[in-house]
Formats: sequence, structure tokens, C-alpha cells
Amino acid sequence: MIADRMKAMTVAWTPTSPNLVVAGDNLAVVKSLPSESFTLVYLDPPFNTGRVQRRQTTTAVRSGTATVAGFKGQLYERIKGDLRAYDDVFDDYWEFLEPRLIEAWRLLADDGTLYLHLDYRESHYAKVLLDALFGRESFLNEIIWAYDYGAKSKSRWPSKHDTILVYVKNPKTYHFDSTAVDREPYMAPGLVTAEKVARGKLPTDVWWHTIVPTNGREKTGYPTQKPEGILRRIIQASSREGDWVLDFFAGSGTTGAVAAALGRRFVLVDQNPEAIDVMRLRFADHQAPVDFTDAVTAPPAS
Repeated sequence: MIADRMKAMTVAWTPTSPNLVVAGDNLAVVKSLPSESFTLVYLDPPFNTGRVQRRQTTTAVRSGTATVAGFKGQLYERIKGDLRAYDDVFDDYWEFLEPRLIEAWRLLADDGTLYLHLDYRESHYAKVLLDALFGRESFLNEIIWAYDYGAKSKSRWPSKHDTILVYVKNPKTYHFDSTAVDREPYMAPGLVTAEKVARGKLPTDVWWHTIVPTNGREKTGYPTQKPEGILRRIIQASSREGDWVLDFFAGSGTTGAVAAALGRRFVLVDQNPEAIDVMRLRFADHQAPVDFTDAVTAPPAS
């Protein structure tokens, strides 16, 4: 397995620690975090735009023995085998992502929620595999974030959306508070009462939101920065004040910035030095204390 070949990392963190930004490989880092510590885990991994990721890959062999103990076993292995037969570069991306999803699930509290942010190239694979891995009963939503920027193809319908898959750790106890979410304007205000227009409507599972404007207040210069409005809605709905939020692929630190503004606490992980530099600037004048640390290689087991 990928994890077996990675150096073990240790991070000095407990639920009573300050907000934390960790520089290091996210899979190795999160393995050192205690189970069931986070109400919300948000993953925005690199999109597989070239269909070949080639990071920490392994040669996968389809077998009748489940490799993921405690999850969906035989069914999961069968589905992975079917996808390999269909797409011969499937493993290049999924073997990178799968162990991180398993760790995310371990780290979620019983009332916690996982948000996985992907594009159209991988979202269909992820939905099938997450259903098999964690159970279809844990699937909550497929959110479509629609935007309008970039080139427009004339040979097909232009791709102008991302997909965010939402899974809950426990379908009976997960936290979701729609009343805490910022409302949005009605698209046809003349068809509803003045009272409803003033209050606004609850968002659906299709979110229309612009990207981060080039000259906007939020802009940090980080190339994959996501808008605060998308993270605000996620954090408002699926966590409470004082809860811990975890982001494996922190990038510019938007998850942490929004979490802190909403009274949540956060752990952010990224191995890109540019991302760490951007977050240092972003959190330099932050009211909530933020610790920065490098993951430390753990000594070998005796």
C-alpha cells in the first residue's frame, strides 16, 4: 500500500491546540492526528486534468480479498476492479486519492461531514467508489458549483462547473443547520411575497458563484484559490462555533480564513512552500492565533 512506503510524520496537535498550519505531505501528516476529531473535512485535491497524476502510485491487483479493512470489503474491491478494466489509467489518480479519503473518514467525528471537491473528470468515479467504500446511506448531496469564466468551446458544451460530493459519517447524527447559511436572492422575486424577498431563499444544491476576481479583495495570487463564499456556505451548514475544520489541500488557506471568521477552529495542511508563504501573509494580522509548523519525521519503531 502507498501508506506503507511513506515516512511516518508526527504533529503535536490536540483538540485544545491553537489553529494550525502544517507544512508536509498531507497523507503522512494526517495519519498522526487523533481519530474523530473534526466536525468537517474539506478536500480540494489537484484535479486530474491530464488523466495521469503519477503520485505515489502502486500496482493494484484485483483480488477477492478486501484491502480496506472495516469498510465495504468485497463490493468495494469488485467495483475498483471493474473501473480498472474500463479505464487503464484509473489507478494513477485514484491510488493517490483513496488513502487520503480513508484518513478523512477516520478523522471525522460521529456528527461530521466530508466535502470532496472535484471536477467532471473524476467526480463520477468518486461517487461510485465512495458509495461502495462508505455506504450509499452516507451520501448526502452532490453540489454543483456553477461559474462562467475561461475559454468557451465551440465543439461541445463548455464545462463551467465543479462538483462537490458530500458524505456524512453517521446518517443518524450528522450536523446540518440550514438556518445558519446565508440566504440568496430569489431569481423571480415577483412570484413570491415581499417578506420572502426581504428574507431571501435557502440555497439549493446548485450554487452560482463567481470565481475569485483578479482585482478582488480576496485575491491572494495563489492559482487554485477558491472563493470564500463557497467555503462559507459549507462551514456554516456543517459545523458549529468552536468546532474543528480540517483541509488536506489548504492552498491559499481560504478554508482557515472562513472558519476563523465564523468562530470555528482549523487545521490546514499543504506541502507546497508557495502555499505556506501565502498563508503566512494571509494570517499575519489574524485575530485568531495561528501556529505554523513543519511535520517532523517520526523515529522508526523499535
